[in-house]
Amino acid sequence: MAATVVGCFVLGGVLMAVPPDGGDGGTGRAARVVGAAGPEGRRAGAAMTAGMPAAPAEVAATVREREARVRARPRDHASWAVLGMAYIERARRTGAVSDYPKAEHALRTALRLRPAGDADALEGLTALANARRDFRTAKHWGEEAVRVAPGRWTSYALLIDAYDGLGRYKAARVTLDRMLAVHSGPAARARAAQVYWDRGAREDAAAAISDAAATETTAAGPSALGASWWLRAGELAWERGEPEESLRYCTAARGEPEGDACRGRALAALGRTAEGVRAYRVSLSRRSSAGVALRLGELYEALGRGREAREQYGVVRALVARSAAAGVNESLVLGALEADHGEPTVAVRVLRAEWERQPGLRVADALGWALHRAGADGEALGFARRATDRARGGEVRSAAFAYHRGVIERALGLEAPARRHLAEARRLNPYLLGGGGFA
Repeated sequence: MAATVVGCFVLGGVLMAVPPDGGDGGTGRAARVVGAAGPEGRRAGAAMTAGMPAAPAEVAATVREREARVRARPRDHASWAVLGMAYIERARRTGAVSDYPKAEHALRTALRLRPAGDADALEGLTALANARRDFRTAKHWGEEAVRVAPGRWTSYALLIDAYDGLGRYKAARVTLDRMLAVHSGPAARARAAQVYWDRGAREDAAAAISDAAATETTAAGPSALGASWWLRAGELAWERGEPEESLRYCTAARGEPEGDACRGRALAALGRTAEGVRAYRVSLSRRSSAGVALRLGELYEALGRGREAREQYGVVRALVARSAAAGVNESLVLGALEADHGEPTVAVRVLRAEWERQPGLRVADALGWALHRAGADGEALGFARRATDRARGGEVRSAAFAYHRGVIERALGLEAPARRHLAEARRLNPYLLGGGGFA
């Protein structure tokens, strides 16, 4: 599950500052934020305040213009907030995690200049914490953002991500209902798709995200927002075991940072492994990602290319270390790497600490698998059950979760449930590759 992409839902919220159908009395607030920026900066600034991703050139223009603006007017809290959000979006697109400390400085400066409650800065800090997988901090800022501006649906969207990361699924669902009461447009429905998925409502999730993506796609192609939704549609199609559909959606996600990695996974599953390797390499050349690097290493290993796999795992370790220096938590990636390709006892230590901090389903699954790899199957089964226990929020129908549980049960001699869960895993996604897969 190291490759699980929260993607456009965690980071897409960075660019959601005001709902497009209200919240600022029209265009006044957006105009104040954009200020005297140039054409590209105006477009990007407007996009950020209207809930839409911006194209890379526009993000770059916004960074340049807002940096100049805050140098000239260091007490312009609105420009500091937009600058912080632009840094986060630039990091999302390029993998340059060094932008995260810059974003934190800008957003905290905005909040300091408007201590009574700058909703933009609070949302930006929530999105930043989500991007770093620091969900406790995200919960703090997200709840404050909702308190300060209860009419902004985007605050609820970011708070849902925080609750999900902390394993607080009931709170996430309540927050989803509150969000949809405030705004129920395509962007909100797209955000709801992840909650539907976690509930086990796979068809509802797929319909919500593909419908939203279609609204942002014309004959000329998708908008930046539409591309992010097509990417998520491709990821959901992969989770459903539909690589052809996943490939089609991921190909439609032109311009999204991990679109090529999404294509690479589908191509490999369809037996087009040389194309899959090339797509992964292109993805990593455009945006460094520890999770994508791990998937490429696992593909190399599945192809019998051991030396290249080992080299790729070294890249993963370097990227994890770089992320840690920027305050980004890559425990799930590191845990998956160590469990299947390194030292399982190290994976257990890393993931046990992560469980204490943020006991979500993905962590439960990863820790259970690491414990199995370390030979502690009795304890492992408890976490595998937790990840798939409907009473504790484990309603998501995940092939990886079911496979891990089945393997652990088989190791314990529990043949009947093992057969049931392994069959479920193959039914959900017979194409799953890599550590814990079926290859």
